[in-house]
Amino acid sequence: MASILVVDDKDSMRNMLVQTLEAEGYDVDMASDGTAGVDKAKEKEFDVVLTDLKMPGMDGLEILSAIKNDNPETAVILMTAYGTVENAVEAMKNGAFDFITKPFDTDQLSVLIRRAMENRRLVAENSLLREELGYNQGLSGIIGASPAMQDAIDLVKKVAKSDSTVLFLGESGTGKELFARSIHDLSKRRKGPFVALNCAAIPHELLENELFGSERGAYTGSVARKMGKFEIANGGSIFLDEVGDLDIALQAKLLRILQEKNFERLGGNKTIDVDVRVIAASNADLKDAISRKRFREDLYYRLSVFPIQIPPLRERQEDVLELANYFVDKFSRDMKKAQPSLSIDAQKLLQKYHWPGNVRELENTVERAIILCEGKKIKPEHLAIRLQTTDEIRLREGAGLKEVVAHSVAKVEKNLISRILKQTRGNKRKAAEILQIDYTTLFEKLKKYSLDGKGKQDTEEEEELASA
Repeated sequence: MASILVVDDKDSMRNMLVQTLEAEGYDVDMASDGTAGVDKAKEKEFDVVLTDLKMPGMDGLEILSAIKNDNPETAVILMTAYGTVENAVEAMKNGAFDFITKPFDTDQLSVLIRRAMENRRLVAENSLLREELGYNQGLSGIIGASPAMQDAIDLVKKVAKSDSTVLFLGESGTGKELFARSIHDLSKRRKGPFVALNCAAIPHELLENELFGSERGAYTGSVARKMGKFEIANGGSIFLDEVGDLDIALQAKLLRILQEKNFERLGGNKTIDVDVRVIAASNADLKDAISRKRFREDLYYRLSVFPIQIPPLRERQEDVLELANYFVDKFSRDMKKAQPSLSIDAQKLLQKYHWPGNVRELENTVERAIILCEGKKIKPEHLAIRLQTTDEIRLREGAGLKEVVAHSVAKVEKNLISRILKQTRGNKRKAAEILQIDYTTLFEKLKKYSLDGKGKQDTEEEEELASA
């Protein structure tokens, strides 16, 4: 419910305005003079202040200055007689939202107040958009026909209809924010704001201010009240990426919002109620963080009401070329260049690569290729992907145990075979005996690891095995 403060020294006007606005569903307070009005505004935050311009003592211009000094987001509307319109226009230059000339129709006033409320929200959202200027989402929609992606998409469609908290799990660069935006767009909150915040990108000492806002004087340099992301997201959704990076104190405050739907600004003691759907994401193992006392178990279960795992790109190789062609089209248009196509060799390289950076790495790779490519075909040299061999798999940071073990075993096996072949001067039969494997197995491993340990005495038998 929007809150309005009416300041007017005339009892009849003041009472009429209060009755009219309360009948329209607003929460209305009133003051009979400017000093009382400013005092009320310090005790309670109002969305709109409706004040007379000419009053004994503190006039409307002074009220405007005092209120804007404490709360720049509050919309101030001045009521003025015909002869003081020039003063009202001057007041607008100083921050007033608008003015209305007496006598006025109450319907006219209602329209003006609704405009002021909408403007207040737009100002907050535009401020957020300016902060995010330059951020390139990369995908205009979720791309991927692989079974793993279709499973994730189906879950998104189902949970979007509810108001449940969602936790996305997956590696960095898999597009978790894109999925979060999709949930918001498909939900009943789609007309409300969508606010995204990367908890790992902001220093811990500043994160509380970003999330919950602050009162004037809450910290050094705080000269005005600041709306936090939760306040801006009221009526919509908030996406908290890398939620595992929240420190314990902020985790407690987030838990309170999930349970009680309210919070206090930094440096304030007023409870602020919010209606926000929380969507979180993490590329870290939150259960491991719980065991190490770095993440609250109760918060984890509040966030993971509906967990969704986003598959890494290497597990959906059939989507690589579709994504790559999408980015080729996108960056060609952005750079106003004739659109090249991916050569066969480039396509093979894209499909062979392990993509430790997932979709984000693929996007950056294609963007660079569009810059470098001057012909009609994107070639492997334009992609800047380096594989030592065609069978190499680049292990990502935090790879699974099976992946790490398999890679380590292969590396040790290759080095050992190479060393034994040097000792036997390429004699594979002697090498097989030392390695305690049969000749055929050794021959297969030489092919697998692209090792060349040919000895003259082995050539004939090797050729027989190759043709078998």
